[in-house]
Amino acid sequence: MTAITDTTALAGRILLHWRQRPGSILVGFLFPVLMVLMFGYLFGGAMAVPDGDYLDFLIPGMLAMTMLFGLEAMVVAVTTDTAKGVTERIRAMPVSATAVLAGRGVADLLNAVVGLAVMVVTGLLVGWAPERGLLPSLAAFGLLLWLRFAFTWVGIYLGLLLKTPESAVAVQILVWPVGFLSSAFVSPSTMPGWLGAIGAWNPLSATATAIRDLFGNPTWGATDWASTHSVALALLWPAVLTALFLPLAVKRYRALGR
Repeated sequence: MTAITDTTALAGRILLHWRQRPGSILVGFLFPVLMVLMFGYLFGGAMAVPDGDYLDFLIPGMLAMTMLFGLEAMVVAVTTDTAKGVTERIRAMPVSATAVLAGRGVADLLNAVVGLAVMVVTGLLVGWAPERGLLPSLAAFGLLLWLRFAFTWVGIYLGLLLKTPESAVAVQILVWPVGFLSSAFVSPSTMPGWLGAIGAWNPLSATATAIRDLFGNPTWGATDWASTHSVALALLWPAVLTALFLPLAVKRYRALGR
């Protein structure tokens, strides 16, 4: 019960902190909307999706990309707390490492839910819609949050490892190749062979392809193994990332100051 109370209190601290900087939070929510408008209307006319409209292909990809952006935001948040001494003050309190990091995770998932809501409304306004009913759509959102949960732990670990907001720029730079080398914007089948193979097995591609199937949206005719088993991979990839980075993050937090 103490761990749950500590986790809730620490998550609440982060949410209160967000209230003090609504401008940056609003920009974080609206940036994916800008990307939808840019790719959908500036570049979308050149995109010929074999089995449907490009916007219907794009929106699930952008929902997955929004989950990836959480990694970047988490690294910046953790390094900022470290640079300001907040992390050390919390470490001096009688709070377990797991509760501290879980509090960040809970706050980030709440942020992800709001971000998804903004993107869903954007999608509906531009003409996108789920085609397979409520339960498959809920399953799709579950896969998205499952991916975000995994990226949360990757972000926490990298933030604790890098320590300074300036060094977090390296992660911000790397996030974009990971996002573009996926099926978020185009099918990996349109890429050169070796690059397409990497893109098809990208964890982001697994979730994007899986939710397209669950929403009943076009998949650009993908028939490779990774695409036809995308739901299984969308469950497996976040599990692997969480199993790897959650204990690394806890270990790194406990080792701070040694």
